[in-house]
Amino acid sequence: MIGMNGAAPTYAQEVAAVAAKLRDHPGPIVVLSHENPDGDALGSVLGLARALRRLGKTVLAPMDVPRYLRFLPGPGELGEPLAEWPEGALAAVLDVDNNDPARVAGADLATFAGEVVNVDHHGTNRRRAAALLVDPAQPATAMMVADLVDALGVPWSEEIATPLMLGLNTDTGSFRFSSVTPATFESAARLLAHGARLGWINEQLGQNPRTYYLLLREVLGTLEFGHGGRVVLARVDEAMLERAGASWEDVESYSGLLRNAEGADLAVIAKDYGDRVKLSLRSRGNVSAQNIAVALGGGGHVPAAGASVPLPYSEMRTQLDAAIGAELARADALAAGG
Repeated sequence: MIGMNGAAPTYAQEVAAVAAKLRDHPGPIVVLSHENPDGDALGSVLGLARALRRLGKTVLAPMDVPRYLRFLPGPGELGEPLAEWPEGALAAVLDVDNNDPARVAGADLATFAGEVVNVDHHGTNRRRAAALLVDPAQPATAMMVADLVDALGVPWSEEIATPLMLGLNTDTGSFRFSSVTPATFESAARLLAHGARLGWINEQLGQNPRTYYLLLREVLGTLEFGHGGRVVLARVDEAMLERAGASWEDVESYSGLLRNAEGADLAVIAKDYGDRVKLSLRSRGNVSAQNIAVALGGGGHVPAAGASVPLPYSEMRTQLDAAIGAELARADALAAGG
């Protein structure tokens, strides 16, 4: 989007434009995020939906919440996927580039004829919507939604602040990632002042079901260290899930666990569905998980990204190893000043 003077709008102007679009829309607002929602997706959707409902808006928020996050939404807050769009709806797409309808869950964005507002912090966002709030420098979409709540003039409450703290906490790795800035702590302090329950969030996130550990035993049996120990990779398939009595959502946190391996610049979890493989990538230092994911048709952030490759695992590995090799070479050249 371009401002009236030909310059790109400032962050504050984007916040104001999205808030005005949401505030002035007379019909229902459908709040959406990406498939396999994480804490930032859920927290952003719940925070904005609760704020809009405080304004008297009709809000639909279809989302299939993974088990480890089900402690947060209340009864009836989130719904089933939409079979059809309600008349006169506005779509608010959070934490995902709205130009990729295949990644938006809960409704078929490709069939939507209405206006879309997009709040996102992915660097791959193409910035095409009726109103945009896009800033890759922000460590979490929830932090941007907090600014929207201020702009909407909604009275703050614990019910709004807590889900936004969930998003900020999880997308910064509990404030451990390099994406954290002084403004991140300022935003966290504001949410705490508004009643956000950070300790309770961490306590809930720290509890794992028995199947988590049974599946972890299976996953560790596939562990590989490659590229001189700089890459740690593990694979999961349906047979492993069946033996552990687990589900695919139990796999989500393992990539972060593998990332803690000493000397590893990249951690990869490969979900092997047989005819396709879904990759979860986590990186550190100069290595970009995003670059590897993009090379394989996916996307995400520099330290955390993913891709779905429509090939059997053995064929996918050839492409993955090539993409990893290219990225490690690029990172090494950058470190050497080349």
